[in-house]
Amino acid sequence: MVQSRFINNSAYDLKERETLFKEFSLDKSVAHVLLSTCNRVEVYWGEGAVPEEVAHHLFRVAAGLESSLLGERAIQGQIKQAYAQAQENYRLSPGLNRLFQSAMHVGKRVRTETKIAEGAVSHSQVTVDILKQLSIDLNQKIICIIGMNKLTEDILKYLSSRGATNVFLSNRNFEKAEQLALEYCASAVNFDKKQALLDLADVVISATSAPHLIVKEKDVAKDKELVIFDLAFPRDVAEEIGNYPLVKLYNLEDIERFAKRNLSVRTNEVQRAEEIIEEELAKFYQWQNMRAMCQ
Repeated sequence: MVQSRFINNSAYDLKERETLFKEFSLDKSVAHVLLSTCNRVEVYWGEGAVPEEVAHHLFRVAAGLESSLLGERAIQGQIKQAYAQAQENYRLSPGLNRLFQSAMHVGKRVRTETKIAEGAVSHSQVTVDILKQLSIDLNQKIICIIGMNKLTEDILKYLSSRGATNVFLSNRNFEKAEQLALEYCASAVNFDKKQALLDLADVVISATSAPHLIVKEKDVAKDKELVIFDLAFPRDVAEEIGNYPLVKLYNLEDIERFAKRNLSVRTNEVQRAEEIIEEELAKFYQWQNMRAMCQ
């Protein structure tokens, strides 16, 4: 039977998720699909039948109904990437293959047949909105981005389009930082020079995939004025830094609270998304029942 395990924002807050993530163990010898995002770590594995609660949950995730930012689009690409990576590393069971193919189809249908994503925002968009609200002069301030990925690249695009000239990129893979720096007129800095960047920066945006802190208490002077966006899970920045008198620290939960104040999605669009999920669940179980009869 196909099984799953979830650590997500629906059941746990950020601190609880971090604690559970530290205790999380995964047998990499077992074929599985690992979906790891800002808000969730979900693992799917096994052979045979797929329980309805497992399929229903994944379909809701793909539709954006389980996202903290309702209707956000990034999750569909993240599911596709997680499935592709699992296919590269393992021979997945027919049930797992069909489950993820169906989930991606659900996401596509919800995106094209409903307007649920029209008012949706992403973590990168909200970060940009907060920067605007803080009236930060992008032409004068020094901005440091740690971690190169789709999230930080979206923020980098905005900064570049607004004429930000003092943007520094740092990443463990220096070539990746260098490539994006050339594309967006920024500067790439070796990761081991991170402390020098923190000393100079007015704004820090961090979103790495590191399992440990990147910016510790000792890395930031207590009398330094600084705006920090910690968009990582687990967190990159020690939460105690947020208590420094001149520091504004925004973590994922802060970003999501800000977004929800400005997000409205019509109830009928959510209902239509749920109808699509039910239609696709029926198709999935028709396939599963037919397959069982043929064995």
